[in-house]
Amino acid sequence: MRVSYVIPCYRSEQTLPGVVKEIEETMNALARYEYEIVLVNDCSPDGTAGAIKQMCEEKPFIHGISFSRNFGQHAALMAGLRATTGDYVICLDDDGQTPASEAPRLLDKIEEGFDAVYARYEHKQHSGFRNFGSKVNDLMTRVMLGKPKDLAVSSYFAVRRFIVEDMIRYEYSYPYVIGLVLRATKNITNVDVNHREREIGKSGYTLSKLLGLWFNGFTAFSIKPLRIATCIGVVSAAGGFLYGIYTIVKKFVLPDVAVGFSALMSAIVFFCGMILLMLGLLGEYIGRMYICMNNSPQYVIRDRWN
Repeated sequence: MRVSYVIPCYRSEQTLPGVVKEIEETMNALARYEYEIVLVNDCSPDGTAGAIKQMCEEKPFIHGISFSRNFGQHAALMAGLRATTGDYVICLDDDGQTPASEAPRLLDKIEEGFDAVYARYEHKQHSGFRNFGSKVNDLMTRVMLGKPKDLAVSSYFAVRRFIVEDMIRYEYSYPYVIGLVLRATKNITNVDVNHREREIGKSGYTLSKLLGLWFNGFTAFSIKPLRIATCIGVVSAAGGFLYGIYTIVKKFVLPDVAVGFSALMSAIVFFCGMILLMLGLLGEYIGRMYICMNNSPQYVIRDRWN
C-alpha cells in the first residue's frame, strides 16, 4: 500500500524541512506502507521554493510543484492531489502544528473502513482570530453543506483513493476541499490528535482570505443562500404589507396622530438594504458562473521537480 502526503506551502522555508523529516521518521516505522510527499509552493515570497527544490534533488520520493502566483491553500491542495499516486492520501500543514507523527492514527481509521478521517483537536493552538474563523467555517459547513454537527473538520485529514479521484474531477476556479469531500461521501469520522503551538512565523490566513474561503464554500456547493434570500424577501414583503395595514387602521382609529416620517424612512431603508443584499448575492453567483465559463484556471504551475 502506498501513502501520499500533500502539503501546501507558504512562508515555510524554516518549518518545512522539519515536517518532512517527521514524516520520514513516522513512515520508516511503518514497514507495510510505501510513501511519497508532494510539496506545493503557493508562490511563497520567501525561500520556500528553493527549499522544496533542494529536498526534491536529495530525495526521490519528494515531488515539488510551484505556482506562478498565489492561488490559495485549497488550489494548492487540488494540485497536490492530482500529483499523488497513493492508495491513501494524507493532507497536512507546513508549519509543524499538525503532527505528522500521528498520521498512523488516521491510517488506522481508514483501514477500519472509513472513506475519510479528519483530525480533531481538543485544544487548538491557533490565535483567537483563527479560532473564531474556524468556528464560523464550521457553522457555515453545517448550514450550507450538510456537515454533521458532531463531525470536526480540519486541514489535517486522510482520504481513500476513490475520494481523491472524485475530488480532482472538479476543475472550476473556486475549489473548496471540505465541500468536495462531503459531496463524495458521508462515511467520515474523527480521530483525536494533539495540536502544537506555532514555533516560527504566523498564520497566512487574513480576514480577506477567510472571507474568500467562506464565499467559496457556500456559493460553489450550495444554493441555500438563494433560498434563504427568497425566504427573507417573503418575510420582508409580508412585514411591509402588515405594517401598511397597521398604518391605515391607526389613521382611522386615531385620526389626530400624525403618521411618522421616521417610521416610513426606516421601512424604506430596510427594504432597500434587503434588495441590495439579494442583488449582491445573486451577482456573486452570476459572477462566479461567468468566471468559470471563461475557463479561469484553479492554478498555474511554473515549475515541477521530480
